[in-house]
Amino acid sequence: MSSLKQKVTKGLKWSAIERLTTQLVQLLVMLMLARLLGPTAFGLIGILAVFIAISQVFVDSGMSSALIRKLDRTEHDFATAFYFNIAISLLCYALLYACAPMIATFYEQPELNPLMKWIGLVVIINAFTVIPRAKLTIEMDFKTQAKASVLAVLTSSIVGLSMAYHGFGVWSLVAQTLTFAFANAVLINLIYRWRPTLGPSLKSFNELFGFGSKLLVSGLIDSIYQNIYQLIIGKQFNAIDVGHFTQANQLTKVPAQTFTAIIQRVTYPMLSGMQEQPGKLNAAYLLTLRLAAVVVFPLLMGLALLADTLLPMILGEVWKPAAILVTILAFGLILYPIHAINLNYLQVKGRSDLFLKLEIIKKLITTAILFITVPLGVTAICIGVVVQSHLSLIINTYYNGKLGKLTLISQLRGLLPIWLLSFSVCILSRMIAEIVAVNSIVITLLTLFIAIPLYILSVKVFQNDLYQHVLSALLKKKNR
Repeated sequence: MSSLKQKVTKGLKWSAIERLTTQLVQLLVMLMLARLLGPTAFGLIGILAVFIAISQVFVDSGMSSALIRKLDRTEHDFATAFYFNIAISLLCYALLYACAPMIATFYEQPELNPLMKWIGLVVIINAFTVIPRAKLTIEMDFKTQAKASVLAVLTSSIVGLSMAYHGFGVWSLVAQTLTFAFANAVLINLIYRWRPTLGPSLKSFNELFGFGSKLLVSGLIDSIYQNIYQLIIGKQFNAIDVGHFTQANQLTKVPAQTFTAIIQRVTYPMLSGMQEQPGKLNAAYLLTLRLAAVVVFPLLMGLALLADTLLPMILGEVWKPAAILVTILAFGLILYPIHAINLNYLQVKGRSDLFLKLEIIKKLITTAILFITVPLGVTAICIGVVVQSHLSLIINTYYNGKLGKLTLISQLRGLLPIWLLSFSVCILSRMIAEIVAVNSIVITLLTLFIAIPLYILSVKVFQNDLYQHVLSALLKKKNR
């Protein structure tokens, strides 16, 4: 067991290094590019995001999750998934290329035609990393993934910023995306030298796709609805509105997705090994939920309360309309890690059928909310996202309560105190800063200066078990 704990601790360390470094660099570069390029460039890429996201879902088709979960996996399984990924990626790119003119015509944006034909190549490039990443995740080797990702993000950032400074406009974003994908694929395959040694197997395909197909449909539905807002806003309004929404959505998603991914990537293979120990599995999941919340809740609430001063200060006044969208979206995406971890539980339990069922129910609700909010404008659409997110918490916890006694009530007992603690600290810090400070820069800095130590102290006092758990992990890493 000590060996497993060591692997988990090491995995968390390198997963955190990879996600934090890549996301931090990408966030900083995105902010610089946003200031250089303006909302229209981000709006054009935002419109295309849904088509790329759907293609990525098809390429993976739930195969990587199926491989990670499967305990008796063979080399035939890996080879089958690899050849499937490559074949589907080529088919998806062919469809993207063929549909590019129609997409441009539909949105009355001629630039979308060549943009789609180039940025679509990322689908093929990423296909070459699916299986190496799955194998590395199974081995809980996040160090190799960290090396590849960090080098790739640094390379792509230099390319994107250089092109933006030299006036390439929206093509800077395309070049950045392709460079990251290509560099990451080359590096991960050079560092981790895996090649398929066997041919594809129909038996392996049936086993993997039997589990993965439900995740494919779930992922497809989720990808469409995660990006449908850009499509609707782009058609109903304009590229500038898409740019504001895309930037606001990205700013709020980064902290939520980053810290969720750090925890989830390490705990999924570990918890998959606890399938036969329900008591231990439930306790581990509740701890995972609380660990995610203690980090993500204050980050999103802080962002929500500082958006009005932070965005104009960093991005310029042209991005000021996005501030209110950030504030609203943050209170919806604050539940992102809770949703992800609850759905992860169903995968560990092998119930991808329930995973799919829940996705369908949630998307029907999202559709109804969109019908109500779209005529009311972009702000109303963002409020709809918050409503949908909170309704999804009830839906996502329904089957977990039946399968493993991880009911909504039991989860709220652990999460609500952290929510209240985060909210209280953020509100109090902003109020003090407003009284003392005289301009937006001082308000922002003073709020952070007060909030960070106050929150850490509050967690130590009111959530001491979490404080000790995190402190113990940090001290172990330091002593190594």
